[in-house]
Amino acid sequence: MATTPPFKTTVPGLESDESGRAVEIMQERLSTLIDLHLTLKHIHWNVIGMNFIAVHRMLDPQVDAVRAMTDELAERIATMGGEPLGTPGSVVRIRSWDDYELNREPAVRHLSALDSVYSGVIEDHRAATKKIGEIDPVTEDLFIGQLRQLELFQWFIRAHLKDSSGDVVFRDSGAPESDDVKAARERTSALTNSTHG
Repeated sequence: MATTPPFKTTVPGLESDESGRAVEIMQERLSTLIDLHLTLKHIHWNVIGMNFIAVHRMLDPQVDAVRAMTDELAERIATMGGEPLGTPGSVVRIRSWDDYELNREPAVRHLSALDSVYSGVIEDHRAATKKIGEIDPVTEDLFIGQLRQLELFQWFIRAHLKDSSGDVVFRDSGAPESDDVKAARERTSALTNSTHG
């Protein structure tokens, strides 16, 4: 991402270059959260299978909360003298991750992929929180609140993927499926096909 030019005005107590660094960090997080918001809605529309309604309904509050996070970040960027970038082109240009690849798939596949998405978002948000904490405690507080919600949402996702011992048993790592996972996927697929056939 290009370096942010010095701001003519910013919040009292911060230098223009400090605000510029903070805005660069926030802009990357804004792009990430816009992408997450759209990904969550995409899953909401495309999830199928035995747990369809539970997952479908679980995702809407997450969509709303992540959208609210984008609004908070965009307004913080503007408050600090920056220009929040929220167009599809800017999101694609700024992001460093691949697009979400699943379309119409059983709930367990989407939830497994979404668990990975949340892991990446949370890991990057934590790193950004450390960086922003060296510049601006107000924005750091904003990031911490967002992290709290994002981690809660990932817990909701993982609760669908765990066995009774607490292990996440459905993880889409690209590795060959275990017999149990393959059998569960085939059962879900058979049920889905029988209801649509």
